[in-house]
Amino acid sequence: MDSFSDSEGAIPSWYVIQCKGGESFRAAEHLTNQGYEVFHPVLNIKRKRQGKLVTVNEPLFPYYLFIRLDQVVSNWRPIRSTRGVLKLLTFGNRPVATPDALIDALRAQPHHQDNIHTYFSAGEKVTITDGPFKDLEAIFTRCKGEERAIVLLNVLNRPQHLEVPMETLSKL
Repeated sequence: MDSFSDSEGAIPSWYVIQCKGGESFRAAEHLTNQGYEVFHPVLNIKRKRQGKLVTVNEPLFPYYLFIRLDQVVSNWRPIRSTRGVLKLLTFGNRPVATPDALIDALRAQPHHQDNIHTYFSAGEKVTITDGPFKDLEAIFTRCKGEERAIVLLNVLNRPQHLEVPMETLSKL
C-alpha cells in the first residue's frame, strides 16, 4: 500500500480513512500532528445535556475522515498505526481516491463552519417543559435564531404558533 504505479503519479489526491468507533476526532488530531492534510467535516448540533441545550461538534461521517496523500512522495506507513485509525479504504488492495470536487462541495457547505443544526426537526412532536404551557404537547415548526423556537400548539381547539425558549422543549 506504500507505492502504486498509476498515471496520477505525484499528484496529491484525497482518500478516505475509516476510524475506530467514536475516535474520528482522535484520528484527525494525530494525523494532523504527523503533518498530514486532513479534512474532518463536523456538524454543530444542539443537544440536551443535563436538562440544558448545548452545542456539540459531531462528525458529518461518524466513522470516516479524508486525508490528502501523494502516491509517490507521501509516507503511507504511519497511517495504519495512528491512534483512532482503523484502515484506509481500499478496493481490492488499492486505495480509492475521492474526487476533489466532492471535497470542495463538502467544504462549501455551511455545516462545516458555523451553521447550527437544531436538536429538533420540523414536524416533530415536543413537550414544553417550563412556563405557562408546561407539560403541553406541541409540534416543532422551526428555529428562530439560536435560542428560540416556533411551535404549533393547540390552544382552545385552535392551532396557534407560539415562540418559546429552545431549552424549554423536550422530545416526546
